[in-house]
Amino acid sequence: MIKTLAAPAAAPLYVELARSLEQLVEQGTLRPGHRLPSVRRMALQRDVSISTVLQAYTLLENRGWIEARPQSGYYVRPRLPFDVPEPRMARPMAKPSYVGVKDLTAEVLAVAFDPAYMQFGAACPDASLFPTKKLARILASVGRNDPALLGRYAMNWAYDPLAREIARRYLQAGCPLSHEELVVTCGCTEAINLALRAITKPGDTVAVETPSYFGFLETIESLGLKALEVPTDPRTGICLVATREALAKNDVKAVIVMPSFSNPLGSCMPDEKKAGLYRLLAEFDVPAIEDDVYGDLHFGERRPKPLKAWDTDGRVILCSSFGKTLAPSLRVGWCAPGRYLERVRRLKFTNTLGTPVVLQKTVSDFLRNGGYDHHLRSIRRAYHHQLHLFTQAVLRHFPEGSRLSRPEGGFVLWVEMPAGVDTLRLHRDALKHRINTAPGALFSVKDRYRNCLRMNCGLPWTDTVAAAVRTLGELARKQL
Repeated sequence: MIKTLAAPAAAPLYVELARSLEQLVEQGTLRPGHRLPSVRRMALQRDVSISTVLQAYTLLENRGWIEARPQSGYYVRPRLPFDVPEPRMARPMAKPSYVGVKDLTAEVLAVAFDPAYMQFGAACPDASLFPTKKLARILASVGRNDPALLGRYAMNWAYDPLAREIARRYLQAGCPLSHEELVVTCGCTEAINLALRAITKPGDTVAVETPSYFGFLETIESLGLKALEVPTDPRTGICLVATREALAKNDVKAVIVMPSFSNPLGSCMPDEKKAGLYRLLAEFDVPAIEDDVYGDLHFGERRPKPLKAWDTDGRVILCSSFGKTLAPSLRVGWCAPGRYLERVRRLKFTNTLGTPVVLQKTVSDFLRNGGYDHHLRSIRRAYHHQLHLFTQAVLRHFPEGSRLSRPEGGFVLWVEMPAGVDTLRLHRDALKHRINTAPGALFSVKDRYRNCLRMNCGLPWTDTVAAAVRTLGELARKQL
């Protein structure tokens, strides 16, 4: 008896609808920012059920093609151009070095919060993106209901309900944490500081990604440590080959990494690379300090797992905060110190005694009752849209041959311009036009990245912002 092969099953109707809409986006018929027909109208147009359209739209949203905007409908999602070259990866650093960017950092931060300047330099989102009014109401309610909180020292490791909320969120991200191992800190900066102090002493060497967030370099300098820069891919994060070489040739006491949407590159390490990094740490018996402050700001369907998810022996100290997602000025961060818990607790006590409970309770109440997940979806859409607009403006106005990072989360953009551009000179020229920038030299202990710039895209796009990007591009082109 001859068996015949069954014909392949037809794809479900909603999948076919989604494919046809994807093709319209790829062909440019539907462009970024365009509103799709309403669910009801699309059902009438395609002669399908409303349920089919909803399934198709959900599939497209999960794949990153479209986004839902509350009380507005579905829109084509901005997609960063893929024909623009990315920044080049730096060469390995020959030997560790003490940090020397303090004066430049002070120069940039001198006007970083002056509203008279266009703030492209500091990685600080615009206040309008945060639920400040709702937080203010919760803060007032906390004070009214328990005014004694204002009269007590905050001598604690963590406000228990807040620690439980943080642990629950990490569990959802594939990283089991006990709420009892969390230390709530005054922002992520204090968490990083405590972590470094717990595992190093003056003169020790700390490996960092390069380019590296200048706040890390400042903290390393303040503690009398040396930095060893490790090349980092703008798409996939720290180079494991270079990391192995650095650990083999140097007495490295700690590695600081930002696996999820690093600052300034915006790179995101794939899971297999995170697993590989953890194996290296275990092989050389080196602890890692992980800054996860941008982890919730992913543009894709799922939040990336932190490196801590692979930690089986407590060598990864996870640090983060709500500063980029919820409320920068509340300064509520946290640290999961693993095997270094007792050391971090003692250092926290001598540093600030504790983090104000009134602020911890405000954040905790918001997480439980304020619609934090809804807010995260909204702010992620805003950051993604703004990154797209900044990218297009930089491509239009900056010197020909510029290279751009392609972040899939966060809100910072790394721009590498032709070698003839000096971004330190550009920074000083831009200040005359009331534009503050972050020149590339800030992000290295050596004289690197002189033709690079980090752009803060956490600003809602306006004509004023567009004009400032254009001015910056004109000033850069004048140097060539």
